Amino acid sequence: MRVARLYGTGDIRVGDEPEPARTAPVRPHEDDEALVRVTAVGICGSDLHWWTEGAIGDAKLSRPLVLGHEGAGVIAAGPRRGERVAIDPAIPCEACRACHDGYRNLCYNVRFAGHGETDGMLREQLRWPARLLHPLPDQVSDDAGALLEPLGVALHAMDLGHVPFGGRVTVVGCGPIGLLLLQVLRVDGSGPVTAVEPLSHRREAAAGYGADEVAEPDADLTGYGADVAFEVAGTDDAVRLAMQSVRPGGRVVLAGIPDHDVTTFPASLARRKGLTIAMVRRMNDVYPRAIGLAARGAVALDPLVSRRADLDEAVTAFATAQRRVGLKVLIVP
Repeated sequence: MRVARLYGTGDIRVGDEPEPARTAPVRPHEDDEALVRVTAVGICGSDLHWWTEGAIGDAKLSRPLVLGHEGAGVIAAGPRRGERVAIDPAIPCEACRACHDGYRNLCYNVRFAGHGETDGMLREQLRWPARLLHPLPDQVSDDAGALLEPLGVALHAMDLGHVPFGGRVTVVGCGPIGLLLLQVLRVDGSGPVTAVEPLSHRREAAAGYGADEVAEPDADLTGYGADVAFEVAGTDDAVRLAMQSVRPGGRVVLAGIPDHDVTTFPASLARRKGLTIAMVRRMNDVYPRAIGLAARGAVALDPLVSRRADLDEAVTAFATAQRRVGLKVLIVP
């Protein structure tokens, strides 16, 4: 099978490898793995951190790694053969304090596709725990199935935001997750919503996806008075803008991943407003909700895809995603 591996900064190599072998469950509670033929994989901002830095946060590349954690596929063998599925990329241990408390996304021992020692989805086939393969309804395409993971991150960010019904909201950063947040906010009854984004084509997309107002990063948001602000850009400037836009006692949800594992902001700005700051760590058991939203057409996923590439075009696809010339780049193994 064809596989794309990251060997170092900017060094992705596509080659042939054996079909993945069945492995025994690492932990007693885990069920058997299923063989999945991968049909679509999204390139995420976190994948770009690996590609440009050879790291993300405090995790460093320790061996050639298969990236990719936004995926859909078709089960290739066994009783569920032929079933189209979305692939939940996180395998929690179910034994630590975080898992027992219901925070599986914060699992101390999680294995996550395309991270650390766990190979991801940029390959023609993978084996994955069957319980983490969610059936896709006929009305949800394979491309949309891959985008359920970023939609899940948007839903988790919404959960952390505690947005009041009809509440005023700011979204700073209109990449795919920011645009999905705008759609979820509309479904949730939020408004008015202001989207802040430096790239003109993404501001245009934000307006199309439900933002009442779009602004460039040099806008003065000091008196905006949002109840909640979502930062989805991963820069200090975005964090500052989000904090400036909220009212005293407001809430700021940080979903962006910064370069070099450091985020800074004016302490006086946050302290004088008495802000509550929430941090987004992936998602927590939201796939069923995400699939439901997609199946009934409450969110539009397919229009977010601006380019589809073959696995052999992985290097070009990553370069395209890094330039941010479109919205979402998918690789189709």
